[in-house]
Amino acid sequence: MPGEWAVLGLLAEAPGHGFALAKSLAQDGEIGMIWTVPRQLVYRTLGVLEDNGLVRAVATEAGPGPVRTIMAVTPAGRRAVERWLVEPVPHIRDARSLLMLKIVFLERSRYDVRPLLERQRELLLPTLEAARERVEETTGSRRTVEIWRLECVDAVIGFTERMLAVSQVEHGDLVAPGENHPPARPPARTRRPV
Repeated sequence: MPGEWAVLGLLAEAPGHGFALAKSLAQDGEIGMIWTVPRQLVYRTLGVLEDNGLVRAVATEAGPGPVRTIMAVTPAGRRAVERWLVEPVPHIRDARSLLMLKIVFLERSRYDVRPLLERQRELLLPTLEAARERVEETTGSRRTVEIWRLECVDAVIGFTERMLAVSQVEHGDLVAPGENHPPARPPARTRRPV
């Protein structure tokens, strides 16, 4: 599932062909450093997304190898991405993949990440309290597992709070997904100090 969202998210930024998508999703790519998708899986994912009406072929491009098919997100695909980007992840195990993908795609699209971070934090606060209670109520191996879960939830909440604290974005030019789409390719941005 993260692979499908990664491919769809890239195509929501700009049309592209499988080879270019695979490069972005390689281990050293900006998206690939979060969720790596092997080239053959990129092409299979494009087929699945096309079968589901989320992407479509819009052109072909000649290259040194086979002709490349340029894929673009459909209106249904864009709506799916916009909904997905603003929903917090329900399971802590998805924070490393899905939450990070959402944050990076929001930042790359010049959308405000703070609403997502705030919703994610609020969603996890009751989980944190429940995890603390389970640690106190358990013993042995079960307690070890519960301590691990508690630390994971606490770390993700800490991450959201840190991201909110260091957010130095300008409010005037940021929009929520679905509102006045910014340019498909935002200008290069310098890294903000953490």
